[in-house]
Amino acid sequence: MESPEYCEINSNMTLDYINRLLMEEDTDEKASIYQRHDALQATEKPFYDILGQAYPSSPKETMISTDSQIDCLQDSRSSYTKGACSGRFVNDILRPQGMHLVANDWTSEREHLSLQFQRGLEEANKLVPSIEKLMVDLDSNGLSDSNQMIGAAVGQKSKHVCKIRSHPHVDLELLEARNSKHLAISASETTRDEMFDSVLLCDWQLHCDAAHLREMKAKEESNSQQNVQSKRYGQGKVNSRGKKKEEGIDLRALLIQCAQAIAVNNFLFAGELMKKIRHHASPYGDGSQRLALYLVNALEARLAGTGSKMYQKLMEKRTRATDMLKAYRLFIAVCPFARVAYYFSNQTIVDVLNGRPKVHIIDFGITLGFQWPSLIQRFAKREGGPPKLRITGIDVPQTGFRPHAMIESTGKLLAEYAEMFNVPFQYQGITSQWEDICIDSLNIDNDEVLIINCMYRTKYLGDETEDIDCPRDRVLRIMKRINPEVLILGVVNGLYSSPFFLPRFREVLFHYSSLFDMLNTTVLQSHEERVRIERDLLGAGALNAVACEGAERIERPETYKQWQVRSLKAGFKQLPINQAILKRSIDEKNKHYHNDFVIDEDSGWMIQGWKGRVMHAVSSWKPKESYTNQKAPSKYFCTSQLHL
Repeated sequence: MESPEYCEINSNMTLDYINRLLMEEDTDEKASIYQRHDALQATEKPFYDILGQAYPSSPKETMISTDSQIDCLQDSRSSYTKGACSGRFVNDILRPQGMHLVANDWTSEREHLSLQFQRGLEEANKLVPSIEKLMVDLDSNGLSDSNQMIGAAVGQKSKHVCKIRSHPHVDLELLEARNSKHLAISASETTRDEMFDSVLLCDWQLHCDAAHLREMKAKEESNSQQNVQSKRYGQGKVNSRGKKKEEGIDLRALLIQCAQAIAVNNFLFAGELMKKIRHHASPYGDGSQRLALYLVNALEARLAGTGSKMYQKLMEKRTRATDMLKAYRLFIAVCPFARVAYYFSNQTIVDVLNGRPKVHIIDFGITLGFQWPSLIQRFAKREGGPPKLRITGIDVPQTGFRPHAMIESTGKLLAEYAEMFNVPFQYQGITSQWEDICIDSLNIDNDEVLIINCMYRTKYLGDETEDIDCPRDRVLRIMKRINPEVLILGVVNGLYSSPFFLPRFREVLFHYSSLFDMLNTTVLQSHEERVRIERDLLGAGALNAVACEGAERIERPETYKQWQVRSLKAGFKQLPINQAILKRSIDEKNKHYHNDFVIDEDSGWMIQGWKGRVMHAVSSWKPKESYTNQKAPSKYFCTSQLHL
């Protein structure tokens, strides 16, 4: 044997050489081991020269070491001690039969390993469906090639599928980027026009839309009843774009059974249930049929491990601001949630301002700023003249080449409304993760009334499953340090933030069942904007909650009582509900909206719901103590910002 120094070198190049041998396609090639050694020697020798050690002259000795490593990895026909698998070449533990294996059986052993690897690769390819087949067709309402995919997903060995598709390790980059996975909005054409004015400013337009939708829905229900009666008397069948719901089919029960089968890795039974659900689901049917379609898509994506890719693809699809405005117009015409919350917020701001000349609103999650034109209009009518209005809009950067485009466009739109009503106006846009906001970058003046507004976007902040000191608590502490005169907080009331799949799926099912039932009760089945809302907003949210895990799952709503505990812990005290605001909201609901909507008060929150289920809640808060002209230390990174 040569000197033992070189024997203690962990030769990664040797391992790489072995790996290349095993990956060769031509497994029948039987080249001499000494011819193979020439290439290895040319690769290894420069490293030995750098280390100042002599390269072994005998190819036989080098291949003995190589063979010992292969026997360690394969764990077969090895007569070595356990220490040989430590990753170092310890030649003094080799026995004569190990040397004999190098001289006689190297080629056959290599071929045997290569064939085993190829067989394993072929089996794995059978188990894992092609990702391209699972990508969502953004112009349709379902998954492409869904039936073929599910056969590939459940037709093989379940244990191997479970191992391959187990939840991935959370990457730090995903944790940093989780809040940027929101709907991409193309705001380049967001300019004030008659359509924006009629939706954002005119109450009479809203009332006309609501009345028209009620009339059309009543006519649809009447026609449906007549068709049912005609069918009973044999005078025809019901014709519709959706699939007919057969009697005795409980889609909710089938969805729960399917989720249970996936939870226990019974993929064959899950596949059969999915086929049955798809047979009765439709994007143009009733509420339960539509929800069933989007939830079975989500379950299928979870089974195949493609939920994150599908959701990212949906979020990258650019939605025009005018399309968002049309969807918003329909939503506020049939549902009071956004309209009541905006009225609560704007009236609270007017009450706190109380005639003072300057107000600064910091809006966390401003998006397109649909809330503020009506407030600008109110300020223009104020006795004594409008106040000087400053709005700081905060939102996460968008993906693509123009991460600040949406927040810039929002500022220009609001500036046009301020100019229209002759309201002194200044706008500052900040694109950042909320927990990284630098307080100094907000440019707060002591002589202005400072308001923080945060509506329905807190569900995207990370919770304790991400970090003990989670972004939700950190953002509330930042808000406390900003020291506003009032914090207006609106939250989506939901329980589907559990890290465990099955209880989370049940809550997703119950929550979205209420939303789809609400739209089914108030909007025509064929309404284009209803389909858009269900597909691009509700369906995408359900997909993320069901099919994504870890940092990729950003849909994590909590109950309003959980947010109450967080706010109190952060140093806020809750303000009582203004009874005048509550009364007017209830009156507006009773006058213009369906009777099954509920508006009430609970624990200092004004809550809104559908058929007894609380969906949204809003309340106002004030810091427990004031910082009195004392700026908090800036330990957060400053972020991109713009001024108008």
